[in-house]
Amino acid sequence: MRVAITGSTGLIGSALAESLRADGSEVIRLLRSGQARDGEIRWDPAAADGGLSASAFDGIDAVVHLSGAPLASGRWTAARKQELRSSRIDSTSALVRAMLAAAAPPPVLLAGSAIGWYGDTGDRPVDETAPNGSGFLAALVHDWEAAAEPASAAGLRVASLRSGIVLSRRGGMLPRLLLPFRLGFGARIGTGRQYLSWITLADHIRAVRFLLDQPELSGPVNLTAPVPVTNAEFTRALAQALHRPAMLHIPAGALRLALGEVSAELLGSCRALPARLEQAGFSFREPDIDRALARSITDRPA
Repeated sequence: MRVAITGSTGLIGSALAESLRADGSEVIRLLRSGQARDGEIRWDPAAADGGLSASAFDGIDAVVHLSGAPLASGRWTAARKQELRSSRIDSTSALVRAMLAAAAPPPVLLAGSAIGWYGDTGDRPVDETAPNGSGFLAALVHDWEAAAEPASAAGLRVASLRSGIVLSRRGGMLPRLLLPFRLGFGARIGTGRQYLSWITLADHIRAVRFLLDQPELSGPVNLTAPVPVTNAEFTRALAQALHRPAMLHIPAGALRLALGEVSAELLGSCRALPARLEQAGFSFREPDIDRALARSITDRPA
């Protein structure tokens, strides 16, 4: 296959490119900056057509769109919220317009999304049939997925990758937790009863590659392990994997004071299940949080 990837320098994009190339696929990286080399194309997500020529997608079998500013980097000021929206929604719209302008548009688009779609679901399990929730992140994900709809309307197969928390020591949430947990400062957050829907980086990449090869699978797909855990369970599992105690507790009020609106995502609960992946026959290598964390903190292959 020839696969074009945006966000190819990020945690998921770089691992996906590495995995595809290892199996003989050709990867075309869409980069926002730097001098384009072989296998790379410069693009501008802020431009109406992505700054891409009509021939940019010639011979491309699939596009995996993973661009987006980090959600957890600082307070959600008005300017930060606008950046989070534009880096996802505007870039998706630009990419779709560029794809549809091609003489032969790539037939497949796997578009980044998130389980933030569901909002705070408490202890209620949700799958891809659940409605859109409320709050800033739920609204952002709704509009993010909507930006890819013109590609679907034009006949392309579009799958929305509703990703949960991706576990890897290479990036994301886990590296930020390792030092405090190793120092014995691991802490339960709020009540600890809120659910965290997670997936290892290895299983996430396997799921994306699985979706590339499923011609009948489109629409939203939850990329989460089949057994979400509570914050208290996750805290215990990570402390155990590092052979350290985790006896501390961060009150919800302190977190709200320190982080503002972002704290709602840490205190909120989402128990998302990968119904469509499992129905399609995907098998997780790391469905258990204890084994998943033990492998993720050392980056050992499953």
